[in-house]
Parts: sequence; C-alpha cells; structure tokens
Amino acid sequence: MNTKNMKIKLFAITSILCIIVSYSSLSFASDDSLYVWSSSANTLNITEENNTATSNTNTNTNTNNSNINNTNNINTSNTNNSNSNSNITNTNNDTNNNTNISNNDASLETNASTDVTDDNSLNLESESAILIEQSSGKILYAHNIHEQLRPASVTKIMSILLIMEAIDSGKISLSDSVSCSENAASMGGSQIWLDTTETLTVDEMLKAICVNSANDCVVAMAEYIAGSEEAFVQMMNDKAHELGMSDTCFKNCHGLDEDGHVSSSYDISLMSRELLNKYPNVTQYTTIWMDTLRDGETQLSNTNKLIKNYNGATGLKTGSTSLALYNLSASATRDNLSLIAVVMRAPTTKVRFSEAEKLLDYGFNNFSYQSFGKSGDLVQTVNIDKGIQSSIPVALENDAGILLEKGSEKNVTQTITIDENIFAPIASGQKVGEVTFSLDGEVLSTVNLVSKIAVDKIDVVSMSRKIYSTWFNLLR
Repeated sequence: MNTKNMKIKLFAITSILCIIVSYSSLSFASDDSLYVWSSSANTLNITEENNTATSNTNTNTNTNNSNINNTNNINTSNTNNSNSNSNITNTNNDTNNNTNISNNDASLETNASTDVTDDNSLNLESESAILIEQSSGKILYAHNIHEQLRPASVTKIMSILLIMEAIDSGKISLSDSVSCSENAASMGGSQIWLDTTETLTVDEMLKAICVNSANDCVVAMAEYIAGSEEAFVQMMNDKAHELGMSDTCFKNCHGLDEDGHVSSSYDISLMSRELLNKYPNVTQYTTIWMDTLRDGETQLSNTNKLIKNYNGATGLKTGSTSLALYNLSASATRDNLSLIAVVMRAPTTKVRFSEAEKLLDYGFNNFSYQSFGKSGDLVQTVNIDKGIQSSIPVALENDAGILLEKGSEKNVTQTITIDENIFAPIASGQKVGEVTFSLDGEVLSTVNLVSKIAVDKIDVVSMSRKIYSTWFNLLR
C-alpha cells in the first residue's frame, strides 16, 4: 500500500472517530445546555420563499456558552413596500412578549376597538357612518356607529357571504342551475323579473344580486341553499352572531322594509370585511359596471355609482327604501391600503355617494399601510441543538404589516425575539420566535416566526448515515 493511500485512510479513520465522539456527545448532552442566538447584521433582508432551505439574509449566526442579550439598531428601508428608516431591535430571550395583540389569520390586528371619538368632524349628513381598514378592522372614523337602522338592500352582503361560503364548501357550484319559486318571483323592489319556468346558474344569480340588487334572485338562492327563505334567514342571524354583530336582527334576505329588520353601520362594516377578506374574488361581481343576462336580453347596471367614478373602488353594496332612506357599504383599495366606508340613512342618493367618497378620501389621505413582508418570507437562519441539521431557516408565519397615520412610518420599531433552547425535533411551521411592531412604545402587531423546514432529532440511525456519508466522501 503506497504512502498516499495510507495517509488517506489514517485521515479518514481519525475523522470518523472525531465524528463519532462529537455526535455522541451531541446526542447524549444534558437538556440543561443553553442555546443563545445573536446577530451582528446591519440589515434584515426578507427574502421571498424559494425551493431551497438556504438563508440569503446577511445574518451571521453564532452559538456561545453564556447568556448574551444582543440589541442592534437595524435599518429596514429595504423591506417590502417600506419607505421608512425603521429601528429594528433583535432581542434573545425565551419568554414571549406580553402584548395585547393576538395572532390570528389577519395577523395585523391593530386594536380594532369601537371606542372611537364620535365628533362628526367631517360634518356628515348621514345619520350613521363608519370607516374601517379592511385587513385589521381598525376603526378610522365613527359617527353613531351602533344606532340600529333599517339596512335595506345592504342586507344582501350577508346573503352574498353565505352564498360564497356554500360555494367554497362545495355545497353548491357556480354552474348549478337554480329555479325560481312562486315566492321568489313575487318579490317587489329591484329585480330581474324571474319566471317560475326558467332557471339561471349560480354565477348568473350572483351577478344579478351584486350588480342589479335583484330581490327575486337572492330569494331563489336562499331557497336553493337552505330549503326555504326562513331557514336561510336563520343562517344569516347565526352568522351575524358569530361575527359579533350585536346590533343586527335579520327578518329577510333581501332588505325590503320589515319591522325589526335592523342593523348598524358598525355591524355592516363587520360583514363587509368578512366577505372581502374571506372571498376576495367576490369583487369579480361587485366591480361590474354594466353587463347582460339571458343572452343579452336583460341589461344590468351597477347600483353603486362609485364603481365607475371612484379610483380603486371594489364594491360593495347599495340599499334604499322609503323608510331606510339611502345606505351604502363602499370599499376601495389604493397602494395596498383597503378601506370600507359605510353610510346609513343619508337623505339623498347624491349625499350617500358623496359622503362615502369623503370617508374614503379621509382614509387614503391620512393613513398608509406599511408592509414588512409576506407569509413565508425568509427572515434569518437560527441554530438548533441535537438535530441532524445544525440550523433552520426562519420565516414569517403570516403577512407582516401595519396601518399607520401618514408621517409616523419612521417611528416604527420592529423587535425580533428568538426562543432560547431550540432542540430537535423541529416540525415545519413550528413557532420559534416572534416579530413585534411598535410605534412610540405601543405594540401594534405581533407575527410568529416559524421554521420553514422539519428537522429530526439525531439518533443512532441518523448518526450512522452521517458517518457513512462522511466515510464515502473521504474515500471516493
């Protein structure tokens, strides 16, 4: 055997022994061992999700045998949709921040309280009005928001929500044919004059309801989904209770005047937000300006004139009767900021639209939406103990963003907290930390940081595979 081969084998044997010792000590180390994460990075790069588990952040991660709390001021001007120089603090401890913000699907809850000053500073003529940010539900303007009033055809927002839920669950499909009962055909008010001998698809029914506010179509859909209008109305009230609509009692699914059929601008904003957030594709119907049905024989024209006249309008629903006067739930999106304005009991249709515009303008002129990243965006790499891999890529569990008053962006701070003592096994999506957004010391939002991959705990089998792989690579 030549000298070169001898050296290779000696090196291989020595390396294998080192691996055995190191992996054995890792596998049987005391659970009291302490992991401490620190970063010396100057910037935090949030990277779009890709097919590899490699971190592209400029973060240097190291492990020490002592407790270290490392705090850095990091410029986040390079984060998605961010034009501010925010201060970011990286803090390492194993306790979660005690905030009043709960993590949920919205991930951007910003104290959506109803405790908002009602001074009617915009001098609205409507009896009740509200403006909210769609993602968080935060109230931006309030005027008599809990006054119980007749909602008229704005009622149909709840009906549309239940129709969309039925489609989403697979109970019905857009291509289903829906017939018209005598009851549905007898509806007055706005309609497309359904006949008991004809059928329309769910898609056509939705179009007629969203664009033309067709009472006959919404009753036909209620009967198709629930078996009767009465059963469907019970579903509406159950959903209202689920959404916290305590000012609302539905008596029908269309909104024609009926004693006891009431809601409030606050409750209408809740169901509008639920519809738009949960089923954003509904705007394919609510943004139609003009269309036709029955092979062009029936003309449809949107009752919401903002669809044509207001930049960024996405819907949502008008309503008017002689008793309710003029109501509107108006939604619009500009520059990643989505708003919902509700006006009730406006004296004229002109006032209804002008005051909805005034509310939306107020929102877009005074607030902005600051995005810090999307769900799944890579934040950094974190070391773990006792795993077949020594580190994991960490990402945002949900979209990270904040609603801010314009001009306050530069005062936002972002605190990243990584848990101590992170041991394998790690599941994909397992929480390993949090990122908290604050403004002038007040916590606005918290988003979980989760592992992008699963990592098994090291054991005899995985250790043997590692040794075999190392042996093979050394001797090939």
